[in-house]
Amino acid sequence: MTTTNLDPSSIPLPTRRRPRFGETGLRLLAGATALLLVAIMALLVYETVRQARPSIQEFGLGFITSDQWNAVTDQFGAFNFIIGTLLTSVVALVIAVPMAIAIGLFLSELAPRVLRTPVGVMVELLAAIPSVVLGLWGILVMGPFLAAHVEPWLSDHLGFIPLFSGYPSSQGVLPACVVLSIMVVPIVASISRELFLSVPSDLKQGAMALGATRWEMVRSVMLPYVSGGLVASTMLGFGRAVGEAIAVTQVIGGANAISRSLFPPGDTMASRIAAQYAGTPTALSRSSLAYLAVLLLIISLITNIAAQLISGRLQRRLGGAA
Repeated sequence: MTTTNLDPSSIPLPTRRRPRFGETGLRLLAGATALLLVAIMALLVYETVRQARPSIQEFGLGFITSDQWNAVTDQFGAFNFIIGTLLTSVVALVIAVPMAIAIGLFLSELAPRVLRTPVGVMVELLAAIPSVVLGLWGILVMGPFLAAHVEPWLSDHLGFIPLFSGYPSSQGVLPACVVLSIMVVPIVASISRELFLSVPSDLKQGAMALGATRWEMVRSVMLPYVSGGLVASTMLGFGRAVGEAIAVTQVIGGANAISRSLFPPGDTMASRIAAQYAGTPTALSRSSLAYLAVLLLIISLITNIAAQLISGRLQRRLGGAA
């Protein structure tokens, strides 16, 4: 048995890694882009709060609970607009989310292959329609149709419910809800389809092999698996509905009032800003519109945080059950 003595001086030293300029450049570019986005958001919030400061100092938190909006007396409040924003957004979600989830399920599981691509493209193209065009369609077609056919039927059959009582109107909260639901459907449907496609085929085939019907497989396997993502997509649709301005302005009527019914005109925060900011008669009214924008930012922030918390809790619960 022979042994070989190695001279330590003969072992090559590891060479220093040469800097890779492409990797360094990519890292710097990505970091700068992320910081730029943060800076833009910070500047947006700063400028909005700066514009709203006179109104904040004048009215304080009473601005949220006041229902006055009078540019002659410089008395402003956001209560009616907050209620209108939440009401139109929630009703739009009630209409849009079940339809969007059904569309996503149809495109991922039930539709023939020859229909999946055309229908999917049409759903995505619906999101590309400009909001002003959708609002114009609401004025010319949808509003009169609702006032002539849908609202009278709702009043006759469901008039005992305050939401569906009153006189039909071609401009009001209900047309705004329908327009918003049309704008929310493509977003939630596209995300839902991708979520359903992400469910592992082993889980679906295993449920079917155990004797489950397709509906039972969807209810007990697919929906729980993607529940967190569906909640996040719903919150994303809610944020889209809360921030929509132009289409809502064209169909909601612009009335500073709260009604128990969905038929009369109303208004939202985004619609009020879009309709009046360019022609504000006083500095305080312009600042009050900026105050509305601050409240919109707060609602969007709360919505995003709630979506993250709910989605994370559902995911942890499903992971623990697994």
